[in-house]
Amino acid sequence: MPETVRRVAFLGTPAIAVPALVALVEAGYEVPIVVSGADKRRGRGRSTSPTPVKERALELGLIVDTDVEAVLDHDVDLAVVVAFGQLIRPHVLAEVPMVNIHFSPLPLWRGAAPIERAILAGDTETAVVIMTVAEGLDEGNVHRSVTVPMATTDTTGSLWAELSVIGAELLVETLEAGLDAGAPQEGDVVYAHKLSSEDRRIDWSKSAVQVDRVVRVGGAWTTFRGERFKIHEVEVIDGSGSPGLLEADAVLTPDGAIRLVTVQPAGKPRLGAQDWLNGAQADGESFE
Repeated sequence: MPETVRRVAFLGTPAIAVPALVALVEAGYEVPIVVSGADKRRGRGRSTSPTPVKERALELGLIVDTDVEAVLDHDVDLAVVVAFGQLIRPHVLAEVPMVNIHFSPLPLWRGAAPIERAILAGDTETAVVIMTVAEGLDEGNVHRSVTVPMATTDTTGSLWAELSVIGAELLVETLEAGLDAGAPQEGDVVYAHKLSSEDRRIDWSKSAVQVDRVVRVGGAWTTFRGERFKIHEVEVIDGSGSPGLLEADAVLTPDGAIRLVTVQPAGKPRLGAQDWLNGAQADGESFE
């Protein structure tokens, strides 16, 4: 790791990476190149939308590329990686030292979905870590970390919003303090594999607390009257009974019940659960 860092390449794609990019610029670091994902097609036409990182970088007057190799064309002391989503080839790592902002207490939840897996597991805390980018998945040494408590009401979105800001502040603090070799990770390795559609499907035979976790991760779905039915917001309440049975605005589980707050029937926009219930007349039916 370089003793002094002034010129920094930035590699990131989604909105959670934006605070770190902005923090680097505001702290006075030169960012000669930003690498982000390709523009996404919007709607059915030919128009496209830039990634959140690209959009903000252009607003800041920075050069943006989609190819990791572009980092090699610029004289930089360090590259910062935040939720980049692309493979960084070994020869690039060999030429440019890199640090990553990771959102878990490593080596717990290495991989693509650390926050989602932490919520599903019922973890009570997570962490923001500044680590060396290594060839192995999230195996690099840790330079600095901070523990962050998790509430039972936290969602993936609320945690990303909080952790991205903490990560940006921690990154600047770490660079200003000076980088050393870091410390090897200690403890049992657990991988946070990307969630599949089935991971987000609600199993009503589970407890209400477990169902609530799936909903708080985001993208939760079930089936109702043979069609996919999305559930966006719920509350855990007292009650139990036949799994999936709808009683008034609550869905029963063997241990607790789920009060529906915001839902989305197939082919419809999001709406308040009570509005849906008033139209559906679904009391006494079951989700599957």
